[in-house]
Amino acid sequence: MDDDNSILPPPKRTPWNKGKLIGAKPPLLARHVWSIRTKLQIERRARELAMFNLAIDSKLRGCDVVAMKVEDVAPNGYPLARATVRQRKTGRPVRFELTEQTRQAVDDYLKATGKVPSEFLFTSRRRLGEAMTTRQYARLVAEWIAGIGLDPHIFSTHSLRRTKATLIYRRTGNLRAVQLLLETTAYCPRTAGRSSDLLSIPSPLRRDRADYQAAQLSRRRTGRHSPA
Repeated sequence: MDDDNSILPPPKRTPWNKGKLIGAKPPLLARHVWSIRTKLQIERRARELAMFNLAIDSKLRGCDVVAMKVEDVAPNGYPLARATVRQRKTGRPVRFELTEQTRQAVDDYLKATGKVPSEFLFTSRRRLGEAMTTRQYARLVAEWIAGIGLDPHIFSTHSLRRTKATLIYRRTGNLRAVQLLLETTAYCPRTAGRSSDLLSIPSPLRRDRADYQAAQLSRRRTGRHSPA
């Protein structure tokens, strides 16, 4: 006699993304960046301030931020104005500028820790001499986000990567410049020819750009038809 259980439908598997926010994470706004910096400065968290500033300036993925060594940004004991880091995902070097406040934060951190050029810049507190894990970095980012009243489920480490490039896009409207800053090609090599693989810019930014252009057009029309 057949088992009655054999006619029952297989149990449904719970989707991995059920109840989770998926998709591209939004970048931080300028006021968010300044709020986090100010908070870290007041709390005298030198390591985290240096890490946050470098993440914003470098526009690197989290795995590359935690893998940076002292020699990448301060080979002679003082921070460089421009640094070069080889990306783990693409294997290509990326060059970025360190702002004055980032150089100061890195300098203060190095003086406090006495790190040498061959050491990892941000080391793990549990594994001596090894780099901080991306999971630990993500926890710190979530703490920074929550500390200024934002939802850490909406923002992530990738938000820091996109922040500076997005601010530049707001000022210039130059998508190609943003692609170059993020080391992103126009099309994904695995699905070449699909326009949907273009670097996504958050829709509020597109609306901002459209609103600005519409306002300019409106002013020109108003000036053209104004009475003499």
